[in-house]
Amino acid sequence: MYGTTGSISSLLGSFHMADVSMRYSRFVPRVYNLARSLGFERGKIMPSRAFCSDESQGYPIILIGKHFGTFPFNHGLVGGIVATDRHGPHAHHGKDLVIIQASHVGYDPESSRFGVYRRLQTEKQTETTNCGKICGALDWYLHEYEFARKNIYLREAQGEKQIVIDNQLLHSDREQGLLLKLSQLALVGNEANPMPKACLSTSKIFDASPALVRHLADYEWKPGAGEPIGTRLHPDLFFFRRQISHHPEGRDHLEKNLIGVMPFVVTSKWPALTAAQANSQVEFDRAFRTIVQEESYAGKKVLFISGLNVDISPREVQVFPLTKFIPWAAYFQNTDGSHETWEQPELFQRLKEQPIDNPDQIDLERAIDIMEGAKEIRLPF
Repeated sequence: MYGTTGSISSLLGSFHMADVSMRYSRFVPRVYNLARSLGFERGKIMPSRAFCSDESQGYPIILIGKHFGTFPFNHGLVGGIVATDRHGPHAHHGKDLVIIQASHVGYDPESSRFGVYRRLQTEKQTETTNCGKICGALDWYLHEYEFARKNIYLREAQGEKQIVIDNQLLHSDREQGLLLKLSQLALVGNEANPMPKACLSTSKIFDASPALVRHLADYEWKPGAGEPIGTRLHPDLFFFRRQISHHPEGRDHLEKNLIGVMPFVVTSKWPALTAAQANSQVEFDRAFRTIVQEESYAGKKVLFISGLNVDISPREVQVFPLTKFIPWAAYFQNTDGSHETWEQPELFQRLKEQPIDNPDQIDLERAIDIMEGAKEIRLPF
């Protein structure tokens, strides 16, 4: 049996979902009450959100405005990336600071699919990708994986277990593409210059490696041409090479976050969900380190919470999605510089202990009415 890549599989596997998810209508008042319990001052808290720009993130923003008494500062780039160069402005906008970061993924309860979302404002209320940035980034990797799983064959010939690999997949010097960990799949001798058992017009035949045979112990090898390896192409058997920009918070930042875990993403049951989860995990680790070093946050209370927004497609009678939040981790900094990090179990427990009633929440309709009835102020143009 193959051993998984320890750090990657451990990171993804430590993210619990079903047992810690909560409606946004419960999550936001709990965040507010958690902040107050930590000494954040009523009316002096400036919340900030690092969300994607999709309209499906509007409902969480409204709830943050309702419970914190002000609309949140915008800390986010498309895909749920934290714009760390906005730390300074955020710090100047309030006495105490709260940051909520979340990647997001759509969910259609009728088909039980992640990565799609019903857009009520489209002509026929069409389901489209959500998050579009994440799903768009995944397309190339999914296509590469699909080619590999269809063009690697398992077969048995003269009592020997063999693997037939398309020549394109054997070019290890490619600048980008899905690259095989060939010695895990086949007996190749020198992986840099693999020696096949036989050559065909567009592929090569190798004896299957002992590791592959052990991994497929319950598999019935087919004689003749055999059959594609399909989903048996395990994430430990390949990696991706891709020409992307490594500029922080640039166009390819999300791909940079995900490329190391992409084998696990493309082989998962719900790639869009796994990608959004992984992105939130990577962004928390990255952003938390920038918050610690940000001089503008020195001497201030800061609460940074990271997680995953799940946008459940609205039905026709609903204006907004039934968004759920899955917490991942949090960082709390006190005015004296002391700070601590809360892992998922502790963060969930701290949130769960907070009441969902918020006596400080504002009535948005009444606030709008007050502004509508205010005396006109003419601008001096």
